[in-house]
Amino acid sequence: MESQVRGGTRWKRFAVVMVPSVAATAAIGVALAQGALAASFSVSGQQFKVTATQLEGWGFEQYGAVDSGYTLDGKKTAHPVAVSAFKKAEITDLCQSVVTPIPVLGDVTLTLTAGGAGHPKVEAQNIYIDVNDLKADARFDDIDIGVAAGDTGADKGGKGPGMKGGGEQSNPYGFAQQAKHAVLSDVDQHAWATTAGTFTLSGLNMSLSKGANECQVKH
Repeated sequence: MESQVRGGTRWKRFAVVMVPSVAATAAIGVALAQGALAASFSVSGQQFKVTATQLEGWGFEQYGAVDSGYTLDGKKTAHPVAVSAFKKAEITDLCQSVVTPIPVLGDVTLTLTAGGAGHPKVEAQNIYIDVNDLKADARFDDIDIGVAAGDTGADKGGKGPGMKGGGEQSNPYGFAQQAKHAVLSDVDQHAWATTAGTFTLSGLNMSLSKGANECQVKH
């Protein structure tokens, strides 16, 4: 089965739909342990932007969750997110940027690039991206929409890597979707966190620049 999506998708709206089930999980303190990773951390008070010419992934799943963290002035807060996960992913022209306001100096942008021209693609295994906004052209092969989030792992006959676990605030009985294969082109997204089993970045370059100079999709 093949499903194709053109244009922008507001995953923030997608995640908000699932907040009631996520809140129920938080209330009863359900701890998930079936994921390949057991990483759980408080997210910073800054989103980061990620762009890529193409992201091709195998073993895709997506479900709603809540990331707990801080504002930049240290207050506790929470963010509804759509967790996009892949067993394996290859990324072309990866760019990640975060803009930090600094007293007196003003905005400073930290930019990381990898997998560009003349270098192998960025490779990731068991990668989870906590997204609240995504724009891309997308194609999904062998897709299931409406599967229970806790059934997306291989141990339950699912197609994805399974939920993160490690105290993640998400409902294993809530809405999710999964696909055997996915290709996203002209990716432009904002995220709160990324977690991966392995992350191989060929041609890595990190730089600082004055001003707000966020990554832009290469057309």
